[in-house]
Amino acid sequence: MASHGNSATFSLGSRQVKRLGYGAMQLAGPGVFGPPRDRHVALTVLREAISLGVNHIDTSDFYGPHVTNQIIREALHPYPDDLAIVTKIGARRGEDASWLPAFSPAELKQAVHDNLRNLGLDVLDVVNLRVMFGDGHGPHEGSIEESFSVLAELQQQGLVKHIGLSNVTAKQVAEARKIAEIVCVQNEYNIAHRQDDALIDALAGEGIAYVPFFPLGGFTPLQSSTLSDVAASLNATPMQVALAWLLQRSANILLIPGTSSVTHLRENMAAGDLQLSDEVLAVLNGMNA
Repeated sequence: MASHGNSATFSLGSRQVKRLGYGAMQLAGPGVFGPPRDRHVALTVLREAISLGVNHIDTSDFYGPHVTNQIIREALHPYPDDLAIVTKIGARRGEDASWLPAFSPAELKQAVHDNLRNLGLDVLDVVNLRVMFGDGHGPHEGSIEESFSVLAELQQQGLVKHIGLSNVTAKQVAEARKIAEIVCVQNEYNIAHRQDDALIDALAGEGIAYVPFFPLGGFTPLQSSTLSDVAASLNATPMQVALAWLLQRSANILLIPGTSSVTHLRENMAAGDLQLSDEVLAVLNGMNA
């Protein structure tokens, strides 16, 4: 495993982005629903991310819904020239904050237009199709040809520059790539959840970015005495070690840890400077054994 510090970049479509980005999900209210507890803090976090060098922000119009995109626009528009804003479509929110599939051609087209309007853009950099089969959690097999073709059509119309996939299987990635080029895959992956090892390596060989969501375990943060012990020995936090491990796992991994706190944002960004020795990597890799 090669080491790559904070300065390293990887291609995301036509852009080179820094491998430590920012995920905007937590800028919405509790449960990713409604407005943030403190809008001023949310704006401050975004501006601080840019000042720390972030040039890759991950968002979606179903966060809130609409809330995070409107906050991103308020905080950062007009956007820095080098900023890649990546969004995702394929879901909607129920009145009770539930997450529902929104996979029909009409819903997908509407979602792209909603993202354009709320972000204040004429064209979206990257749009991921978020697949919600089965219970919506974790990838489930099934054809995505119809819905992915809608996104490819919107790309041909010039509304979307690049397209990606989220919550998908290797078979679905292959199916999509027969229809149009994809620039990234966004799946759940972290130090304790490594079902995508083979997919990450295959994508790396094709120059396609892999963006782990829940890099820190998501709603149930990673708890491990091994991780805590390693962190203590490196004078780092367990979360910093988990992020550093991902950066050293593969050069095509782009990170989007989310936070609504400036302090946590700075801690996350500092993970880019943390180099894990081969001995430490061996201990951490053993967590999955």
